[in-house]
Amino acid sequence: MKYIDEFRDGDLARRIAAQIAREANPGRSYNLMEFCGGHTHAISRYGIVDLLPPAVRMIHGPGCPVCVLPIGRVDLAIRLALDQDVVLCTYGDCLRVPASNGLSLLKAKAQGGDIRMVYSPADALTLAQAHPERAVVFFAIGFETTTPPSALVIRQAARLGLQNFTVLCNHVLTPAAITNILESPEVRDFGTLPLDGFIGPAHVSTIIGSQPYEFFAEEYRKPVVIAGFEPLDVMQAVLMLVRQINEGRAEVENEFTRAVTREGNLKAQALVCEVFELRRSFEWRGLGEVPYSALRIREAYAAFDAERRFGLQTRSVADNKACECGAILRGVRQPRDCKVFGTVCTPENPIGSCMVSSEGACAAYYSHGRFRDLARGSPAVTRADKPLRFLDPAQGLAPGPANNEGHRQEMP
Repeated sequence: MKYIDEFRDGDLARRIAAQIAREANPGRSYNLMEFCGGHTHAISRYGIVDLLPPAVRMIHGPGCPVCVLPIGRVDLAIRLALDQDVVLCTYGDCLRVPASNGLSLLKAKAQGGDIRMVYSPADALTLAQAHPERAVVFFAIGFETTTPPSALVIRQAARLGLQNFTVLCNHVLTPAAITNILESPEVRDFGTLPLDGFIGPAHVSTIIGSQPYEFFAEEYRKPVVIAGFEPLDVMQAVLMLVRQINEGRAEVENEFTRAVTREGNLKAQALVCEVFELRRSFEWRGLGEVPYSALRIREAYAAFDAERRFGLQTRSVADNKACECGAILRGVRQPRDCKVFGTVCTPENPIGSCMVSSEGACAAYYSHGRFRDLARGSPAVTRADKPLRFLDPAQGLAPGPANNEGHRQEMP
């Protein structure tokens, strides 16, 4: 397939769904975690769950970098902007993440902090070059996908000799999070979170390749299928996982062969290794302290490390007691299990970070219709009562704006 709309073909989706239904054993459960928030949004947007048989259950993982960012790290950025008079630059998703004392970066901006949204780390570097009289800090977040651009601007700043540019690094690592989940009491001790396989992240895997997931298949006997973000990618990955589980196999398979190799992007990996090193431990929202799960700036580039430059010390801050974001990130709860979901907590008034980010599970449920009727106490929207926005129960994936109807956009 060459064009995006081919990856959203309703007829083909129905055929894959029928094949999954034929091969899934109704006498057993297939508990599949999609790690990446991009997959969570694809599943909600296209009504994929409603095409799957009851035996196949999708579980949402912690693959949203904004969601897993702990409150204490956001507090650091706010204090820099309000107390140190820096120009703080970050991605748009970060601006509305709730922090301590009812603040967020956006609210800190309203209080006078010079906080600016950028589209890339290069924008922050350009700003520092244009205003040498101001200290510019880039608040860097993300998994392995967004780490190489941060490494690149740090190296460029060093070569340019910029003295007013630093990075507050919050880059985290996917394999460490998967290990934490598999080693959690819910999985290993109590079995309250049954996991039979993983849909591996797409963008992350373009950087690190498929090889790092082989450990989970070998050590934990959990199959992994790396999938793209289009609905047919996800459905094909589910079918591949069902087949592995039925056959008693635990292997790493790559559905996203058009973008992912086993080795990954070696040039990007070398750049990251040059600029960053492992932290001994890092706090994740929902997961707590996870050893060797994040990166920090190496000593050779210490001049561009905001934590060193400004003497920052992170403190742990508890989440809002009414928010179930932490449990949702661990996969033990779904957004509908949260008492404030869709009522007090909405994208316009987020209580937790899972409702803020474009990759958050709560935002996915809310944006694509899975909050309807909850306030009246009626059951969640399913194929059996009221169809989802992008799902025609008789036709499967329906045409419409979300399916790119009328467009013939070529795949990159």
